[in-house]
This record gives sequence, structure tokens and C-alpha cells, in this order.
Amino acid sequence: MLTHIDEKGRARMVDVTNKNITSRRASAVAFVSMSKETLKKISSGNIAKGDVIQVARIAGIQAAKKTPELIPLCHPLSVGSINIDFKTDMKKSVIRIEAEVTGMDRTGLEMEALTAAAVASLTIYDMCKAVQKDITIGPVYLDEKSGGKSGDYKRKS
Repeated sequence: MLTHIDEKGRARMVDVTNKNITSRRASAVAFVSMSKETLKKISSGNIAKGDVIQVARIAGIQAAKKTPELIPLCHPLSVGSINIDFKTDMKKSVIRIEAEVTGMDRTGLEMEALTAAAVASLTIYDMCKAVQKDITIGPVYLDEKSGGKSGDYKRKS
């Protein structure tokens, strides 16, 4: 049964009113692949628009906070922290973005973590598109979540 569809097949927001407020955590990952030259420019701070990683971090944090405005049936949640890390792999010419969101609420923070990782990756593209148009984003996926009735989840490698 789909929880976001009512008995008549209409979209609806799930009612979480009577669920307990519990500690929640979710982490998501996104990858941005590019040429070695572009990655070197990002790493050395030679992108004309500025510090790509720091701007992408701020964009991801803002996106996580705005998730219910972007995803129609998401609840506004009490977000306690948002951390976004970037790992550069020069051999594979890729940036791995890891977004972690924690908080106390009645439903999970998976969408906030996914939105943070996705928007951080889009920001990298936006800041580097003048240098390279064929930058590739993906995959983007939920890596882990904890808390709530459905329990813990850890993506298998």
C-alpha cells in the first residue's frame, strides 16, 4: 500500500500526528564526475565563480532546510544538524558528497539528506559549467537511516 495515496487514489500527506517524537538520522551520497582538469581547478580554487566546495556545502544545507517546499508531500521537520562532506578522488576524477541530517521528529529525515546531497551536486555543476559542460551527476542514494518505526537501514555496498 502506498502511504501517500488515499483510498480514492488521490495524493495526500501522511498523518504523523500521533507518532512519537524520536531521534532521527539519515545520510545520503551523491557523486559528481568530471575531467581531471576541472577537478584540479576546483581543488586549487581556480574556478571563476569562487570556492566551489564551500558554496556547494551552503547550498546543500539550505536545500535540506527547504525540503518540504521542494517535495510536495514532505513534512516540515525539526532539523537539529546538517553536515555535508566532500571527498575528492583524483584517480577516478569524481567528488563524493556525503550529507547527514539529524533531528527529533515524528518522521524520518531521508528526503532532507537526499535533497542536500542532490542540490550540493547541482551547485558544483552550476559553478563549473563554464569550464566543462559534460559534468555528470549520479548516482544519488540514501546510504543510512536510523530511528522510527521502520528501524535502521544501511545500504549494502
